[in-house]
Formats: sequence, structure tokens, C-alpha cells
Amino acid sequence: MLSRGLPYGAVPKLERPGPLRERVYEALLELITTRALRPGQHLVESELAGQLGVSRQPVREALQRLNTEGWVDLRPAQGAFVHEPTEEEADQLLTVRTLLEAEAARLAAAGIDAAGVAALEDLCAKGERAVLDDDVDGAVAANAEFHAKVMELAGNAVLSELAAQVDRRVRWYYTPVARQRGKQSWIEHRELIAAITAGDEHGATAVMRTHTEHTRHTYHDRERS
Repeated sequence: MLSRGLPYGAVPKLERPGPLRERVYEALLELITTRALRPGQHLVESELAGQLGVSRQPVREALQRLNTEGWVDLRPAQGAFVHEPTEEEADQLLTVRTLLEAEAARLAAAGIDAAGVAALEDLCAKGERAVLDDDVDGAVAANAEFHAKVMELAGNAVLSELAAQVDRRVRWYYTPVARQRGKQSWIEHRELIAAITAGDEHGATAVMRTHTEHTRHTYHDRERS
């Protein structure tokens, strides 16, 4: 049941005013991408409505949209379930992520400045602290911020738009392996900062490609174990 599946305090508060269906959609998507709602979990409209403090109609509309986008599976006579990604789906998404982020690293190295380096170092320190504290949610959030900053420093609006389209799915796949990647992930981030700081476009590209591929392989190794 949903009431047993969500940890205390996990349900976000819905802000008003604003389109309620959009708020419900965003709340459910956040719960899915953070895995508060886990792959395969049955989503009961009445329970979701009760948790979010809304009627069933915006929940139904949100589930239909999430189904269209591949986050939720609507099964006849059974109801809604959080989608369970296949290994092929994960592989395709994480491969695309590698291509986008490697190019972002190259562009960031080509135009880096002191403020950009400082921002990356601050985010890296934040992630390292989360790892030391065994704060998985904090590490996942810091990882997302770090990669978003590299994308921002790349200065390519089209690249950033494409990356934004896969960002939430990347978080979805990264969360289960965040603890396994642990300290090593942030060592690789430090190596990336060094290459970007040096203006080494080739080196930054190579480090980022290796870094994202490590995450992809770790995800698949977890699935096979």
C-alpha cells in the first residue's frame, strides 16, 4: 500500500495557486525519480489523492501523463504501477548521457573562468561531505548539481536543453548505485575539475566519458547481481 511505501515526510507539499494538475504531476514525478515510489509499486489513486490532499481527478490526469512519458504503466483491470526500467532502456539513456556530458565537459574546459572552477569545487566538496555522512539523497542531489553546473559552464543552450530532457531519468538510474559509486565518483569529479581548470578539452572529454561510463557499468552490474 502507498501509506506503507512512502517514508515519513517524503510527500511534497503542493503549492497554490497554480494549475493543480501540474503540481500533482511534478509531485508524483519527484517521488518516482527519488524512488520514494519504487519501480513496480502499485499506485492507488485514492491513496495518492489522500497523501497529496487533492481530489482523485488531478491524480488521474497526472498518472495518464506519466504513462505517456514512460514513468508509469497503466494496466487494464489492474491499475497504475511505477514503470520498471529494462536494462536496455537504462543502457540507451546512459549512453546518450555520456555523449551529452562529454561534449559539455569539452566546452566547459574551452571557456572556463575562476568563478566556474570555484563553483565546481564547492559542489564537489558538498558531495564529498554527503558521502562521508552516508547521505545518499544528499550525494544524489549534489551529483545532479555538479553535472548541471558543468552543463551551464558549457554555454550551449541547445545542449543544455537536451541534457535537461534526460536529467530526471539519469537521477532515477543513479540513485540505486550512488552508495556503490561513493567516494570514487567524487575522485573522478576532482579529476574533471583539474582538466577543466587546465583548459584541457581533450582531457576533460576523456575524464567525463570514463566517469559516466563507470556509472553505466555499475548500474548494469547491480542489475545482474
